[in-house]
Amino acid sequence: MTTKGVGARLSRTLLLQVGFISLAAVLGVLVAKFMLEDVLIRQALRDEAAHFWERREIIADFPLPDTRNLTGYMGNIPQDFSDLEPGFHNLQKTDAQGLVLVVDKDDQRLVLVFDGRRVDVLAFWFGLVPLALVLLGLYLSAWLGFRASRRAFSPIIALAREVRELDLESPHNHAFDQDWIPDDPDDEVRVLSDAMERFVRRLNEFIARERQFTRDASHELRSPLTVLRMATDLLDNDPSLDKAGRKSLARIKRATRDMEELIGAFLLLARENESGLPAEDLCINEIAARELENARLLADDKPIESKLEEQCKLLIEAPEKVLSVLIGNLLRNAFSYTEAGKVAVRILPRKVIIEDSGVGISEDRLRLIYEPFVQGDNHRRGGYGVGLTIVRRLSDRFDWPVEITSEVGVGTRVAISFPDARVVTA
Repeated sequence: MTTKGVGARLSRTLLLQVGFISLAAVLGVLVAKFMLEDVLIRQALRDEAAHFWERREIIADFPLPDTRNLTGYMGNIPQDFSDLEPGFHNLQKTDAQGLVLVVDKDDQRLVLVFDGRRVDVLAFWFGLVPLALVLLGLYLSAWLGFRASRRAFSPIIALAREVRELDLESPHNHAFDQDWIPDDPDDEVRVLSDAMERFVRRLNEFIARERQFTRDASHELRSPLTVLRMATDLLDNDPSLDKAGRKSLARIKRATRDMEELIGAFLLLARENESGLPAEDLCINEIAARELENARLLADDKPIESKLEEQCKLLIEAPEKVLSVLIGNLLRNAFSYTEAGKVAVRILPRKVIIEDSGVGISEDRLRLIYEPFVQGDNHRRGGYGVGLTIVRRLSDRFDWPVEITSEVGVGTRVAISFPDARVVTA
């Protein structure tokens, strides 16, 4: 994984600066040496040759140049230079070690030799040494700037470390206290620290209230529903109850079962993770068949045909409660919004499709169907409007994509994908 922290970026920036400075310095030395050798020294040799010939015309025995760096030959020319053509010759890579200018005039040859070793000495003292001092100053200033930048960004680096190590599950969470702030911080750092500390404190309070609510709801909401279910079971065994009373009792039992499923789904989604929901090997076909049978009770006396088509068996490792809530909500919606026709469940490889011939959903409403308390165009009386919201949240948590297509007056098709399911063909 590539490091993208502020400190790493500053280090890379410093290294790039040093690299560019060094490259510019090397190029500068090479250019300076070229200018010194190929421009200044050559021009000096031309001027020296012109001056010698001018003086020779006036003084016949005008002496040849003979200095520490420059030597002139005429007549008695050394073997190393006798065969050279007129013009400049660079002999620094030979034993002659020099930059040579050969000039022929009036059947006479003048050879001027500039000691090439002196070029390197001059380049060193007047090029490399000053440049090294400049580079040393630049590197020192860059390093000091890097240290100052690191110090300026150290609160951000420390804040990122605190965020990375933040553990909201810990009962003794003291993140973003004053200990992480570096010495002599800026005002903005103190403001940021105070804001983050308040945020974490509020977040811990919300988490504590959520956990308390989940514990209380699990007991306080389910207990009266259990009593209600037991009471309806007793009433169902009462032989004196007439037909109208039994029909009302059936509706109460269905509403009680719906509320139990709804509360179970809410408590499931209230958990931060799936702890307490052990995964087990499940057969999706069996759960779909069971939920289809339960949802049939919602049809009352509606002329609805329901069927289960199985092309294969789907096996998956998941919490049974989650799968039941997901498929059960979709099937209850299908029966609720279908007055007559059919509701079909098809088991395909890694996919479950639920189709109905109900009222359908318009395109505008379909875009909002996952929003809380949004129902279909002809929503049933007594609907809660949260079923598909629960379906969407469960599908996102367990990576089971849900796709809904619908047409008003034709029906609705819901496809649930199970990418990790195992397919068993007959």
